[in-house]
Amino acid sequence: MSKKIKKQEKESREFLFGKRNYTIMTIGIVIILIGFILMAGGGSDDPNVFNENIYNFQRIRLAPTLVLIGLAIEIYAIMANPNKTEN
Repeated sequence: MSKKIKKQEKESREFLFGKRNYTIMTIGIVIILIGFILMAGGGSDDPNVFNENIYNFQRIRLAPTLVLIGLAIEIYAIMANPNKTEN
């Protein structure tokens, strides 16, 4: 009986994902943050003046693409098998 309890305690202390999964998740979060940083700004100091920079390539195409790529990386990190060994 005690061996079974010790085994259950050991399994309960293990992380859900492996080191590889957490590394991939960190990369995905960094890419998402870069996307949001690139999306920020572009406003005008004077509300009566229109600033055309709000519609530039960086904010309309690049930043949302980076956010979506980051989310795809996060999904991959969650689905990746943590017990897979590299040959």
